[in-house]
Amino acid sequence: MPDLVCDTSPIQYLHQTGMLYLLRELGQCVCLPPAVEKELVAGQEFGINLPDLKQVPWIAVVRPKGEQSVRLLSDMGPGETEVLMLALERKGFVAILDDYSARRRAFLLGIPFSGTLGLLLDAKKAGLISQVKPVLNELTKLQFRLAPHTREMILRKAGEVY
Repeated sequence: MPDLVCDTSPIQYLHQTGMLYLLRELGQCVCLPPAVEKELVAGQEFGINLPDLKQVPWIAVVRPKGEQSVRLLSDMGPGETEVLMLALERKGFVAILDDYSARRRAFLLGIPFSGTLGLLLDAKKAGLISQVKPVLNELTKLQFRLAPHTREMILRKAGEVY
């Protein structure tokens, strides 16, 4: 199992679908940077259904060492930027990102990455969930951006297109 460093969006959507536990099951160590913690707290203050990290002791908040370098990646949000910084600093960590720009940057930097949908496929493969389709339906209700062709591709990979 790899170590995971997570951005806000995967944590939000996994929490809202009741699937946050998948991070713990799929990752040896699950962490997030302070900028993501700050985004989660701010979201809670706005009334968004987000996890209280004090109630999730298996998620660690880890500060990137090279915080001065974080500013070099200014075309992304602070959460995505710090996730990539941690993934760069800690070899073997997989960045969990849904944002296209951040995923593209991870690819260019040679950082292994996945996202909410990739985690769902991994969970099905590991036998942690029986179907991906109901979770995709729930994500759609939650306003998760999912193009029809992406949905079909995920369902094909999950073996759920008949």
